[in-house]
Amino acid sequence: MFSDLAAGLGAGLLYGLVGTALMVLGFVVVDMVIPGELRRHVWEDRNPNAAIVLGSALLGLGGIVTTAIATSHEELGKGLAETAGYGILGILLMGLSFLLVDVLVPGRLGRLGEMLADPVPHPASWVTAAANVAVAAITAAAIA
Repeated sequence: MFSDLAAGLGAGLLYGLVGTALMVLGFVVVDMVIPGELRRHVWEDRNPNAAIVLGSALLGLGGIVTTAIATSHEELGKGLAETAGYGILGILLMGLSFLLVDVLVPGRLGRLGEMLADPVPHPASWVTAAANVAVAAITAAAIA
């Protein structure tokens, strides 16, 4: 009984570490597409645009990782690899979604990133957030 508990706790810890690493990677990717320093935009400048997009990316990625864990292979090593792989896929797809939305924004390429760095609330941040959540839901459904 206690060996099953220990094994379950160990697996939970490993999945938690993989999920946390993926969340950090997701943060880094959002930081790369938003001009300036994301931590400063969100925590110091209280920029709603950057916070909305970061929040949606982290929520979406959390949904992908949760689905990957829930449907992962019973063998721990394979399950961890699947979770990491699907998480990275989700990050890449959400990054691609950001670039596609940016292409559709009137004006030059990169305008969406500039808008997200602007402290004045902008409706495009909600569109970008919706795209993040939609891509994450599609990815999670593809996993399941």
